Amino acid sequence: MVVAGALVANGLLLLAQRSRPPELAGMWELPGGKVEPGESPEGALERELREELGVETVVGQQLAGDVDLAGGLVLRAYRVELMSGTPAPLDHSDLRWVDARGLVGADLVDADRAWVPELSGMLRQPEPS
Repeated sequence: MVVAGALVANGLLLLAQRSRPPELAGMWELPGGKVEPGESPEGALERELREELGVETVVGQQLAGDVDLAGGLVLRAYRVELMSGTPAPLDHSDLRWVDARGLVGADLVDADRAWVPELSGMLRQPEPS
């Protein structure tokens, strides 16, 4: 299993830019990673976010539906609350906070697209121009 975190603060969602593998480099994703043997999905996500972003988090509600990945893996996403630290791209090319419009316009990895409608509902809507 692979887990991903939807870190939302002040109506904005944190996206991380992939640096690898080559076919995904430059695309944006919800940060996270693989669940190791003996770990709960929630524990794995807290560990991955500590390693990738340098932050302490608390994992909350699971987002609707799992996504099938290559190799028989399953991707599961959770809402995540930032407890301490400032996210830094320790394992990614860049980080970006996006509102609902920014999320829809982001070049997301395919696996994370399933959650865009649900995530958009959690985010600040852009001001009318």
